[in-house]
Amino acid sequence: MNCPHAAAHGAEPGAGTVVVDPMVQDLDGETARLRDAGALARIELLGVPAWTVTRHAEARQLLVDPRLVKDIDAWGLWRSGAVTRAWPLIGMIDAGRSMFTVDGAEHRRLRTKTSQALTPRRLEALRPDIEKFTGELLDSLAEQGRDGVVDLKAVFAQPLPMRVVGMLMGVDEEQHPMLMKRYKAFFSMLTPQEERLALLDELDVFYYALVRERTARPGDDLTSALILAEEGGEPLTEEEVVGNLKAMVAAGHETTIGLVLNAVRALLAHPDQLRMVLDGHIGWEAVIEETLRWDTPTTHLLMRFATEDIPVGDDVIKEGEGVVISYRAIGRDTEQHGADADAFDITRPAPIRHMTFGHGPHICPGAALSRVEAAIALPALFGRFPGLRLAVPDDELRKLPVMTQNDLESFPVLLG
Repeated sequence: MNCPHAAAHGAEPGAGTVVVDPMVQDLDGETARLRDAGALARIELLGVPAWTVTRHAEARQLLVDPRLVKDIDAWGLWRSGAVTRAWPLIGMIDAGRSMFTVDGAEHRRLRTKTSQALTPRRLEALRPDIEKFTGELLDSLAEQGRDGVVDLKAVFAQPLPMRVVGMLMGVDEEQHPMLMKRYKAFFSMLTPQEERLALLDELDVFYYALVRERTARPGDDLTSALILAEEGGEPLTEEEVVGNLKAMVAAGHETTIGLVLNAVRALLAHPDQLRMVLDGHIGWEAVIEETLRWDTPTTHLLMRFATEDIPVGDDVIKEGEGVVISYRAIGRDTEQHGADADAFDITRPAPIRHMTFGHGPHICPGAALSRVEAAIALPALFGRFPGLRLAVPDDELRKLPVMTQNDLESFPVLLG
């Protein structure tokens, strides 16, 4: 794929640079190359150079380093005009004002509001609804798979988290297909950039209308809670509520899709381990945590920027340079997880100390929700269909052309 910015940064990537494949044709191979390149590796993202961190220890260090910030104005390539809104990944960095794009006191202020709205009590109250949604989708899966192959992603793994996050945010269910379609197009590298920018504008229109409607008529949902939260300083502005909602809906459903499908795929590829789970010898929590480590829902998280030179081992992240967190490579770090880090093994000693949901101030606020959904969906799926199996060889499954999310095009199964 050609990038309009490639020429601005040199005709060819430098020696040792890992070019991240936008088509995601060999994720395992790319993960191995990143690990082999060192704890801090040079990468190229659609013609744009950056650093990425690939090891657990260094990631823990950098994710709490105040010299790395989310503010795009700290990025030298952005300040110089070498990267513009024409770069296909810009919408994941320059995404409006929210807790995902600010640091320090402002980040704490915005995140506090969200934490007040996304409490353990609210999540526990969601459990009966998640169980209900799961049962309804399993009924639909049974009906559509009655005579043969059915797509587990389209019928089950994708609509479940969108229903949950939609209910949490107060989004009407008839709007869910529209949101799924727009987010899929936003993340896909096949979407022309002009269309992607238009999608962002359309999502802004939708979310601003939702916030204004909830401002006029508050309900028992997270959108209303964000609008009304007043503890800890000034209330959130309309722009800040919209920014938080856009990012949380995107992350909230995409992460869970990947977690559920990757767990099912891993268990079907390791029937001995699946049998241990179904026989009750190993709990579903171990499946979830090992999946999060071994086949992370997020491949690469974009991006932080150095406000001054930061030494990391023998390398130095220069002021103004961008840093990506490569969570999939971090999850396969042999120094953290042992020589068999490339193996899926739910019998690993607990707890499995991965960092798939991040670390430090920007740790994912929706991690608990994703775990709850998977902990309900996976046992319900295999309890209903213990003979579930892939309808195609595993090596025929294809990744979506998405550079940040670890997502499959489809997941055809036979229910058994």
